[in-house]
Amino acid sequence: MLYSGLRRVEAMILYRPVGTKELALIADSGYTKYPPRLPEQPIFYPVLNEIYATEIASQWNVAYNDDHKGYVTRFEIEDAYVGQFEIHIVGSSLHQELWVPAEELDSFNQHIVGPIQVISEFS
Repeated sequence: MLYSGLRRVEAMILYRPVGTKELALIADSGYTKYPPRLPEQPIFYPVLNEIYATEIASQWNVAYNDDHKGYVTRFEIEDAYVGQFEIHIVGSSLHQELWVPAEELDSFNQHIVGPIQVISEFS
């Protein structure tokens, strides 16, 4: 539970593996929002646990990004808002994602509580 001004906010912790280019755009926002999706990316998918985010950042991002770096970001988002998105399991029970349509990302960003934090870096 966090306090935003005098308002109590119940928040869920989520994680997002990102590459260097996406991280630079997050930094440009003052660590307050995720950048718009590219046309070929119809879904924004934060993940529900740090282990899964670490797998993606350390294996996929490091292998496939031009600079061979990956990062794990952590953020909190209002429970009342995020509850509208279904949890999808995309592998083992550990691989849990929220699927947020790209056109919802602006609204999603407005419900982030506090700053987006970089908690891990891989190369």
